[in-house]
Amino acid sequence: MDTQFLVSLAFILVTFGLYIGIAIYNQAKATSDFYVAGRGVPPIYNGMAIGADWMSAASFIGMAGTVMVMGYDGLGYIMGWTGGYLLLTFLMAPQLRKYGRYTVPEFIGDRYGSNLARLIAAVATIIISFTYSIGQMSGSGVVIGRLLEVDYRIGTIIGACLIAFYSALGGMKGITWTQVAQYVVLITAYLVPVIFMALQLTNNPLPWVSYGSIIEEMRVLDRELGISEYVVPFTEGTKWQFLALMFTLMAGTAGLPHVIVRFYTVSTMKAARWSGAWALLFIGLLYLSAPAYAAFSRFILMTQVAGSPINQLPAWTASWVDTGMLQVADTSGDGILQWQELQIANDIVVMATPEIANLGVFVIGLMAAGAMAAALSTAGGLMIAISASLSHDIYFRSINPNASDKKRLAVGRWSIVLASLAAGVIALNPPGAITQIVAWAFALASGSFFPALLLGVWWKRSNAKGVIAGMLVGLSVTLGYIFAAKYGGFTILGIIDTGAGVFGASAAIITNVVVSLATKPPSQKIQEEVIDLRYPEQMTYRDGEVWLDDGSDVPPST
Repeated sequence: MDTQFLVSLAFILVTFGLYIGIAIYNQAKATSDFYVAGRGVPPIYNGMAIGADWMSAASFIGMAGTVMVMGYDGLGYIMGWTGGYLLLTFLMAPQLRKYGRYTVPEFIGDRYGSNLARLIAAVATIIISFTYSIGQMSGSGVVIGRLLEVDYRIGTIIGACLIAFYSALGGMKGITWTQVAQYVVLITAYLVPVIFMALQLTNNPLPWVSYGSIIEEMRVLDRELGISEYVVPFTEGTKWQFLALMFTLMAGTAGLPHVIVRFYTVSTMKAARWSGAWALLFIGLLYLSAPAYAAFSRFILMTQVAGSPINQLPAWTASWVDTGMLQVADTSGDGILQWQELQIANDIVVMATPEIANLGVFVIGLMAAGAMAAALSTAGGLMIAISASLSHDIYFRSINPNASDKKRLAVGRWSIVLASLAAGVIALNPPGAITQIVAWAFALASGSFFPALLLGVWWKRSNAKGVIAGMLVGLSVTLGYIFAAKYGGFTILGIIDTGAGVFGASAAIITNVVVSLATKPPSQKIQEEVIDLRYPEQMTYRDGEVWLDDGSDVPPST
């Protein structure tokens, strides 16, 4: 065993032991602990947990690689995902917290007064979260496969088993506090290499302000090699695809069940808003670093790997070739590895860069631990969302309303185990790159939950028939477009499968509005509850006026 393997393994074992210890210490003993962490998480820690929940394998492992390969067009992922948090924080999160439910399907069922709407939402939650979790399983497979120097498929199975074990143990309470620890690990692991690369290449330890000079050098290299310039927009797709992707990711963020439920774990509406503010800060640290990471990695590959004799490539290439995610071939027969002959998968760029830049075994080990933290943190949140839909929204609310806490927790834990293993099996042969799979999950969320929640909070006339029709049409249009674009080559204005959410969301909103207006309006009680959501938590809306909770009348004009 080499030193790099031992150091990486030690980092992962120590951090994973920390997560397991936290999960055991905070083990869920009641349903409120399992689903919403007892609603007692302070905003700053909830913001860190949201950051870890959010910065999945797609963000940590796939984001910089996608930007490196796609150039300017890859920025659509960063802009869409960041903008989505602004939508969620200001438009929906505080209002959903005031409603005081455990899950998104429960909110939809009670807001619209429909068990059928809740069941459809529960099924949609399972579909979206399961799709998203496939990307996380693939990410864990990349990390473990490289660490053990085995095929990434074997690493995927190992990762699925680890995720199933620790997610089922602690529930939302355990996962919240493990995600706080995972955020610290993953952001440290992400920032250390990019800061070291900035020092190596620019003599400036601030990559966010120094990578512009590297981009200028790459523009010259691109022209010399006759390839698409890194900073020229819309070389990988049309302008409409860029805009559709941004909308899909923004609306999807505002509709993701496993993200929204994080705002249920705090005590008040104000705490929900502050959780979102802290989350934006913590997420921004990684998202502002990803373009610098991509630029540095591409520059090093272009100048230090491409152009090398094929029989004198750096040692790190052999290890990654073994994983099946790096291909080097002297197709021109000149004995030199050309840039066009280097095929590196998006999903290994971040993991391979510390080796490419020769940053040392400790940085490589830290990176491995950070990548595992990213995959584990998001996968844990996704499994809780799936578990809550199965055990709470379907089993408890529809099948066995008299089930004891013990029975509900047992159903929830077994749901996690089965869902983790099923996602791991599909991830053995994933249908796309990590960022692409995750984009599908966002498209499904934007076509189903985003319209239902947006209209549910801000339009009191939206009714049960409208939301049921809207969710079914939105899901159908989104799924249909994804399959038609990916497997049938069908596109509108050059919008491919990752931008499908723009069609699903539009169809769902139009359907919801048309059907709601054509059918009986919701009860007066539900309409007043909707208006009540828009006021601070210490105020309630009834009988056409705003009241303080102490019973005194506060005129609406004040």
